[in-house]
Amino acid sequence: MFRSTLFASLAIAGLGAVGPALAQSTVYMPAVLEESGPGAVSGTNFRDGLKLAVEEINAKGGILGKKIDMPVFDTQSEAGVSRGLIQKVLDNKPYVIFGPVYSGSVLVDMQLTQAAEIPEIVGGEAATITQKGDPYVFRTSFGQQFSMPKIANYIRDGLKAKTVALVWVNSDFGKPGRDNFLKEMAKDNIKVVADISTELGQTDFSADVIKVKAANADVIFAYVNEEESARFLKEARKQGITKTPIVGETTLLSQKVIELSGGASEGTQGHVALTVDAPIPAVKEFAERFKKRFNYICDHNGIKGYTGVYFVKYVTEKMGKFDSKGFIEVAHGLTITPKEEPNILMEATWDKNGDIDRESFLGEVVGGKQKIVKVLPKLGK
Repeated sequence: MFRSTLFASLAIAGLGAVGPALAQSTVYMPAVLEESGPGAVSGTNFRDGLKLAVEEINAKGGILGKKIDMPVFDTQSEAGVSRGLIQKVLDNKPYVIFGPVYSGSVLVDMQLTQAAEIPEIVGGEAATITQKGDPYVFRTSFGQQFSMPKIANYIRDGLKAKTVALVWVNSDFGKPGRDNFLKEMAKDNIKVVADISTELGQTDFSADVIKVKAANADVIFAYVNEEESARFLKEARKQGITKTPIVGETTLLSQKVIELSGGASEGTQGHVALTVDAPIPAVKEFAERFKKRFNYICDHNGIKGYTGVYFVKYVTEKMGKFDSKGFIEVAHGLTITPKEEPNILMEATWDKNGDIDRESFLGEVVGGKQKIVKVLPKLGK
């Protein structure tokens, strides 16, 4: 049973850390996530992945004999709220912090966690997160500098495109994604004939789709968040875009977008960093456990959260102690295989910047479901 409400109340009220008896038997690893606001789909999936891992680990005695205590705090999908919550949990001297998922929140939070020398295990994908020289930040999914080369290769070799229309969200997630995508298109001599900026939480995409149609590109690349992806796809189909391939990254092909789009995502294609539809037995078994526990199908954010906890478990047991500063020395350059830790699900390597490298996938939405058509190797191989 999680003590989220109790610990959140204590922290917000400023009543200090937990009692000595509880502190001796638990290790404090709070989560700061988007439980409400436009990032709620991502944040709640990440949260539930964390919860499942914590429940499993605690049921087996915890880490080095200590149960994980993981209160969850809601950023409301606001960077300012997230920063305030990070400061509060830092007052209680955490071992590590999980989250947030939104890149804008991570970028303001990491200044605090770096100063406090506390590892932050994040779901944000903006390339800039790991380009600031912060040794305390670690990803559980690809940064854009890892994912964009893979999607560019597919647009060039798989779709044989010469022109592309780009639709992106103007945020700390979307802007660096757009910049990395443009760089990859230039390398491959693919002309970007439309470069369309949209807003976070945008509801009306009619004008944007009109611009996309006017560009008459070989491929449409959509790089927006889950709810906006569904709205864009609905509008694109409404305006008759049925033959031009609509391609995206992990978000566009996620289960939530498939559900929200009401069939409009059919035929969308793209690079998928993480998915419960991966042709890997351990991933499928995890997906079944997740659905049984929470009664919904997990998306990539749930896998990020789940494997993040097992990443912390592995590093800690390798050290043989709870040492926040020592954590970064062990984690950088580390490769974890499923043989060493089965619940890492797929072999993963963290480089000197905290970026993760592992296999990923090419996918397509077929019959209302995500279908994996190809497994892509680690970039480091």
